[in-house]
Amino acid sequence: MASQTYEFYAARAAEAASDAEAATLSNVRDRALRSEATWQALADQARAVAEQRRKIAATKAAEAEAEAEASA
Repeated sequence: MASQTYEFYAARAAEAASDAEAATLSNVRDRALRSEATWQALADQARAVAEQRRKIAATKAAEAEAEAEASA
């Protein structure tokens, strides 16, 4: 799910960047650029959260394996 969330946010950021590039009015371009920055920040955060969750899962798996070996 996190990958899908990242992909969604990244796609919205790319869409906003495209909108900014196509804009002829400066206020519309500025709005699209702000939108791009926000979507990109969300994408970066989603990726960081997913990575942290993977690290936690790996640590828990290693601890469980060590505990199983110790009790065997």
